[in-house]
Amino acid sequence: MAFMTTAHKNWDPRFVEHIIDSMADGVFTMDEQGRISSWNRSMERISGYSAAEAIGQTCALLRCSRCFGQNCPADVRRCRIFEQQRSEAKECQLRHKLGHDVPIIKHASVVRDDEGQILGIVETVTDLTELNRARRRAEEATLRLGELHRLDNIIGKSEPMRAVFGAIEAAAASDVTVIIEGESGTGKELVAGAIHYHSGRKAQPLVTVNCSALSETLLESELFGHVRGAYTGAVRDRAGRFEEAAGGTIFLDEIGDLTPLIQVKLLRVLQEREIERVGESRRRPLDIRVITATHHDLAERVRSGVFRQDLFYRLHVFSIALPALRQRREDIPLLTSHFINRFNEKTGKQIVDVAPAVMRLFLDYDWPGNVRQLEHAVEHAFVLCRGDRIEVDDLPLEIRQTPVSGAGGYREASSTPSRHRAGRPDREHLLHLLAACAWNKAEVARQLGVSRTAIWKYMKKYTIPLKPQ
Repeated sequence: MAFMTTAHKNWDPRFVEHIIDSMADGVFTMDEQGRISSWNRSMERISGYSAAEAIGQTCALLRCSRCFGQNCPADVRRCRIFEQQRSEAKECQLRHKLGHDVPIIKHASVVRDDEGQILGIVETVTDLTELNRARRRAEEATLRLGELHRLDNIIGKSEPMRAVFGAIEAAAASDVTVIIEGESGTGKELVAGAIHYHSGRKAQPLVTVNCSALSETLLESELFGHVRGAYTGAVRDRAGRFEEAAGGTIFLDEIGDLTPLIQVKLLRVLQEREIERVGESRRRPLDIRVITATHHDLAERVRSGVFRQDLFYRLHVFSIALPALRQRREDIPLLTSHFINRFNEKTGKQIVDVAPAVMRLFLDYDWPGNVRQLEHAVEHAFVLCRGDRIEVDDLPLEIRQTPVSGAGGYREASSTPSRHRAGRPDREHLLHLLAACAWNKAEVARQLGVSRTAIWKYMKKYTIPLKPQ
């Protein structure tokens, strides 16, 4: 490769090519005439052009929006790269082969041999698409929080939900670190918002970060910020989400998915109430409230060595366990009415209620997706409903159907509730429950009212594999 140093002249060029091809950033080289001479796989992904299409072309192929502070001249004779030897890393856009613009950071450098003769130009391109998308989602979520996350938006009158309301009020009255635990779709973000907007910090920001949405490198920068030059593409100082939440609350969703590096850094924040930006040794004090959430069994992840025990105890100062919807079925009519009112306002329809058969089905269904799934089911019904009452035929297929004992298939469940609510299941019903519970045997056992050992025995009896195949 043209950009090998003399210290590595004995390297197999194919090894260097494999290294360049494995990089997440796009890398390409040009000769003295400005013709592309190499093009790695990331450039193919970012630009849409294959190496065969790019090699021999000029960088006009990319139609970048900026070059040395102006529109790209796309002509090496007019380009100031040879004059300045390198260009500062800058945010701009390139035009994808399919016609859309891709946000990037690009950097170019002239490469010379030991005698100072120009060998060519090397350019690196960092794709900002996912980072920009994650930032937009975070900003939109922040704008919605003040309107959506009020205590009266958490619907329920059951005993488990009364306990949750009491825990929210207790947590809001202090600055204690809170962890919210519950299955996906149970409303963890709503609870975090209710705690913040009923606390003394309600006038300050509530910043939400989904810890599973970004890679470790991007999440580290997103949480803690970075200084210019901390890594390729860090073209300016940037405050992280912790600093943006100063005086208020930061809500870290999906905390169980943190990598070991981010776990260590978060532990330091909780212990010292200080952060260090990436690439900087200066410690910045924080006045902040931390709320986290997870759908994982963190204690189990500690036992398996995936999650730090010291961080586990720092997070579990005050915990709120959200019940699954199947554990508070008496709230289903109230939730259904709430969603009907919401979608009436949104769509302009005048739907009054659901048919009795629909409510029987709702009360019998296990709702693996919890309240979120119920909301989506009502929204689906609004699309199909032509009268003033939701009927069974308006519901999603997976809710309309239940396992049929001994029939080897499914049937419409509107007229007859599921036969197997507890006790000994048949093979079809057990398979249905395993799928609904993501093959969590303990949860299946709880639903059937039997021991986990019994579930293993049934699976063995029915020759059901331990994992889905």
